[in-house]
Amino acid sequence: MAANPTPLVNGEKANRREQIMAAAAELFAHHGFHGVGIDDIGAAVGISGPALYRHFRSKDAILGEMLNSISRYLLDGGTARASRPGEPADTLTGLVRFHVDFALAHPALITVQERNLANLTDTDRKQVRALQRQYVEVWVRAIREAVPDLGERQARSAAHAVFGLINSTPYNRHLSDDELAGLLCRLALGALRAAG
Repeated sequence: MAANPTPLVNGEKANRREQIMAAAAELFAHHGFHGVGIDDIGAAVGISGPALYRHFRSKDAILGEMLNSISRYLLDGGTARASRPGEPADTLTGLVRFHVDFALAHPALITVQERNLANLTDTDRKQVRALQRQYVEVWVRAIREAVPDLGERQARSAAHAVFGLINSTPYNRHLSDDELAGLLCRLALGALRAAG
């Protein structure tokens, strides 16, 4: 596993829970939440389905922790970039690049996040939505600082539009990752500047 922390892996080596979430993310992205059973997830990490219950109480719990981890990762990363000293345009560029890099590196997580909010328990859905709202607000502040004549509602709508553009990456693999990253960054920043 990766040496740097990722949305599901903290540290140099994934523990069993992190391996289970990563495998489940791939399966949920390709077969849908309801198309994947506990036995499928267990087989993907080399254990029996029932052995998963030592790590998660249910498939719902796997999804809940996965989407909370993704949302926390985005919020923490976005907040860190927005807190760096520098020009507002550079801050906005940093946020765009961070989200583009996330989307390109984790297309399965983008797919699961987009398709499975309705499958969360009420508690998990509220937590994920709260984290997502905070992440949007990080963007709204950065957009308004970089594009000062843009109102708050317009900045919020622009942020959501840019997320839609960037989050299309699982369905847009006609270019290499580097080429697609550059294109997405240019498109996102151009759209945000044009919004003003």
